[in-house]
Amino acid sequence: SGFNFAEVVVAALSAFALGSVWYGPLFGQRWQVLNNLSAEKIAVSNKALVYGSAFLLNLFIALMLSFFIEIAMTIGSGALIGAVFGAILALIFVVPTFAINYLFAQRPLVLWAIDAGYMTTQFAVMGAIMGAWS
Repeated sequence: SGFNFAEVVVAALSAFALGSVWYGPLFGQRWQVLNNLSAEKIAVSNKALVYGSAFLLNLFIALMLSFFIEIAMTIGSGALIGAVFGAILALIFVVPTFAINYLFAQRPLVLWAIDAGYMTTQFAVMGAIMGAWS
């Protein structure tokens, strides 16, 4: 169907919607404890820098994912194909990369599961948005 910048932006923004639930009521407190982050430390962080940088990085992820989704659309179209393709890419590239970093940093397995689960779900959501848009 061709490149569509609007779907890339919407997909990038979806990371914030998912993140507010994932790192909020679902796993927020556990994630905070596993990262040794106090509410005070989070409160004094540079939110403009954190959220602005996160948006730019999610925009980059969505842009790169859109190129792969376009390839996947040659075998079929729709939200399900996009979601499956997005999740597969995360399982191939993101989940193992997180695992390597977490192993060397000696971070808890539960923290890896929370973060890798978020990224796999986010790639699936982005893929579903792009697949449905096509």
